[in-house]
Amino acid sequence: MKAIVITHPGAPEVLQMQERPMPTILATEILVKVAAAGVNRPDVAQRKGNYPPPPGASVDIPGLEIAGTVVEVGAQVTRWKVGDEVCALVTGAGYAGFCAVPAGQCLPVPKGLSMPEAASLPETFFTVWSNVFDRAKLQPGETLLVHGGSSGIGVTAIQMAKALGSKVYVTAGSADKLLFCQQLGAAKAINYKTENFADAIARLTDGEGVDVILDMIGGDYTPENIKCLANDGRLVQINAMKGREVKIDIAEVMRKRLIITGSTLRGRNVDFKSAIAQKLEQYIWPLLASGQIKPVVYKTFTASQAAQAHTLMESSEHMGKIVLEM
Repeated sequence: MKAIVITHPGAPEVLQMQERPMPTILATEILVKVAAAGVNRPDVAQRKGNYPPPPGASVDIPGLEIAGTVVEVGAQVTRWKVGDEVCALVTGAGYAGFCAVPAGQCLPVPKGLSMPEAASLPETFFTVWSNVFDRAKLQPGETLLVHGGSSGIGVTAIQMAKALGSKVYVTAGSADKLLFCQQLGAAKAINYKTENFADAIARLTDGEGVDVILDMIGGDYTPENIKCLANDGRLVQINAMKGREVKIDIAEVMRKRLIITGSTLRGRNVDFKSAIAQKLEQYIWPLLASGQIKPVVYKTFTASQAAQAHTLMESSEHMGKIVLEM
């Protein structure tokens, strides 16, 4: 099969198409002929040599989410059959013609969605559900602040939280992105380049703060996040683009009874990811089928344009997801 390979750590141009052996599947896996693969920031980090894959994952073929058609089924798999159209969260090797996937990490392609749209779902939907709803326990009627509102994570968090009854605020860095987020359902989008987001949240919530913050920025955002949280608020960290070492006022954490947590998803086991898939299928997939939640694909590239896709990802100019068509 053909695959997009990281030939060595470096710039986007190190991504090259090569011939690789077909994957073999375990009894609990299915083999998917990949139609499309989502592009995500962890792919960029892996390409640069900054994100070592977990044990057993592909070292040089990136890609954490796919959509395609089942072409082989493991002996212990009962749900899926050859010919089924699925999308799936994978630990790597998504930028390829075929990909072996644990059966529990697959979901049916929602009715009416194209393969590129389906491929844009798993990474962000699994991440948002796990962190915002399982870890932070966001409830209907509560408020959520999402940093990077126009990113793939942001697009998913806005729509999912609003659909399940929460008010969502976001930060973004341009007038176009602010409008885009509000059209998706954000109650208010804050331009972090022209306004202190903590001051804006204080004004928007009459000084009460928000219940949950989903943050991928870290660094000097962290003390401002602490200011933004309401009593019993929860800060969930899923990346640290501005730095891992932070300074916070621990007395404020104590006084407001805050919870600071975070997670990474890639290294979790199949059972953990399969449990998220079940919740997504129960609570979120019907909203995709009805159109209440919609995938937002900013741009698609052919597999041979993987370097261009990574260049766009690093520019942060996109609004929504970037997808490779395989």
